[in-house]
Amino acid sequence: MIVLAYVMAYILRFIIIGAETFQYDPLSVEAFRYYSLPLLVLVPGLLILYALFGLYSPKRVMGRRREFFRIVAANVIGILFFVTGLYLIKTRYFYSGYMIFYFAVYNVSLIVIERSVIRIVLYQFRKKGFNQKHILLVGCSSSAEKLIDRLRSHPQWGYHIHGILDDYHQTGEDCHGVKVIGKLDELAGILEANQLDEIMITLQLSEYTKLASVVSATEKSGVHTKFIPDYSNVIPTSPYTEDLLGLPIINIRHVPLMEGTNKFIKRVMDIAGSLVCIVFFSPVMLFCAIGIKLSSKGPVIFCQERVGLHNRPFKMYKFRSMIIQTDEEEKDKWTTKGDPRITRIGRFMRSTSMDELPQLFNVLKGDMSLVGPRPERPLFVEKFKEEIPRYMVKHQVRPGMTGWAQVNGYRGDTSIKKRIECDLYYIENWTIGFDIKILFLTVFKGFVNKNAY
Repeated sequence: MIVLAYVMAYILRFIIIGAETFQYDPLSVEAFRYYSLPLLVLVPGLLILYALFGLYSPKRVMGRRREFFRIVAANVIGILFFVTGLYLIKTRYFYSGYMIFYFAVYNVSLIVIERSVIRIVLYQFRKKGFNQKHILLVGCSSSAEKLIDRLRSHPQWGYHIHGILDDYHQTGEDCHGVKVIGKLDELAGILEANQLDEIMITLQLSEYTKLASVVSATEKSGVHTKFIPDYSNVIPTSPYTEDLLGLPIINIRHVPLMEGTNKFIKRVMDIAGSLVCIVFFSPVMLFCAIGIKLSSKGPVIFCQERVGLHNRPFKMYKFRSMIIQTDEEEKDKWTTKGDPRITRIGRFMRSTSMDELPQLFNVLKGDMSLVGPRPERPLFVEKFKEEIPRYMVKHQVRPGMTGWAQVNGYRGDTSIKKRIECDLYYIENWTIGFDIKILFLTVFKGFVNKNAY
């Protein structure tokens, strides 16, 4: 598909549209040799990026939207690296920028179409009973019920539940719509009598004393086994396991941005992105500064203490959009719709999020990130941490100018609980592609918002 997209881009640029500056006849052997060289870099480079973005994991459980954004993100990064490489060797080689752009569009489109066709074909096969994974559940618990619900709602995954083993139900009874086919001590015999692809251990917490004998039986059978812990009522997060010299340690929450490589990548993106945005938006910031000075007395920049990474306070910058107030007047008040404290130019800046632009300098300094949970004032942090479970988890990453909550409409005077749910989802599911997606959505949904006042 990569090669096909490249050929299509070549045909469009040099044969259909035509290029006056092209040094060879587009149909000549010399042109073919010259323009085929980048494929030696593009093909392996993009395939490696697709692997890094998890695009070669099984399609049974990967959502289409997630796959699409991963394809786009991988291509954006790949093309940026390729263009940077061309710039560094520009004294020797020249390739059409238009063609590279056409290639990127064609490549994303073709790969999305190809994978959609594969997905549809596999879905039809699985719908007819082919390409199924036959699984056995061991234990009827809340985790088993959640698993059954997910497998039923996604038949395209192709999982067929052979039955459940459970000590609290009689053989022949139903457990959440699946038939109980025996007790736990019958596991070895059932495995020997049936050809199964996977065993999923879904024991209740109170049954974990039986876990050793269950695992022993599954290991002897040689069938691939997965363990789905019944912790949802105890630990309402997505824990992960790490290895400490052979000692498995379960982390209660997975925070990708605690890993050094991820932190470095995000910081590089923040520095580069903030510098580009400062230059790009400098005319807008100049307009805001002049408007503030002409419309009311007081400083152009408003500094306010907010709580950031690791609960450390920092000074967050904004364009002043309100009349001058004392600390007592403004410290414990939310901004509400039609707030009389907002100036005329301030109302316009708030409705378009222009008042947030000085935070680009906070990003450059390292106090904030382009994407992350929005920071709050210390007074509200103390209030919310007592009222909202897991509120303080948001301070495990740098606060952001925009975030998953903001592009979903939770900004201004909206539900704090919903905002925290979005923030926690972002923290636990961060990827480069997710950041790019949020920045992309911010352009269309984040700048102008009915709750921005």
